[in-house]
Amino acid sequence: MSFGPIAATVILMSDEVKTRRRYESALRREQSSLTRERIVAAATRLFASDGYAAVSVGRIAAEAGVAVDTLYALVGRKPALLREAVEVAISGGPGPVPADERAYVRRVREAPTAEEKLRIYAQGVAEMSPRTGPVFTALRDAARVDPECAALDREIADRRAANMLRFAADLRSTGRLRADLSDAFVADVVWATAGALHFSELAVGRGWTAAEFGDYLVETWSRLFLAPT
Repeated sequence: MSFGPIAATVILMSDEVKTRRRYESALRREQSSLTRERIVAAATRLFASDGYAAVSVGRIAAEAGVAVDTLYALVGRKPALLREAVEVAISGGPGPVPADERAYVRRVREAPTAEEKLRIYAQGVAEMSPRTGPVFTALRDAARVDPECAALDREIADRRAANMLRFAADLRSTGRLRADLSDAFVADVVWATAGALHFSELAVGRGWTAAEFGDYLVETWSRLFLAPT
């Protein structure tokens, strides 16, 4: 079937319109994504520096250079902003990354010895702790006054506990864990000592660096968990 010149022109113009609309739609999505990242980054900075209670949604919007309505549309209310700040601090990127997909966790799983697993895990914790420490402190404070934040605090704690149990089982697979220690005990000790709040106490309260914190974790875990060779 052939089309006349007018019909062919209409079809061509229609294709151009569709292409332009797809381009404009993709551009809007990209702009929205970048704006959302800017909002979350502003919330993260303010929560980390001033705490949850002292930071208003309007202040976050002003810090990000957007209208409050835009902030609500792209992220949500204040508890949602804190959730995003927590996830970004944990992942080190613009969005959540499942624990098993984090680079240092993959290296831990691939490491052949318990000593290497402990060292890699401790280094990973030390690298993220300067990011997570201030935000987790804000979360803990927010959990005292906001039910949604309290639920988020419990959720994050439960997620960490489950991850630590997998880490303990991975250590046990090397044959180097002390036989008198249960996986639950190992997981609980790692959960506590690797916590962002524990790091904050040492970094802020005692002036420790992230590297010193990592060395401390390796030394503590090795002495406590590993059977003599």
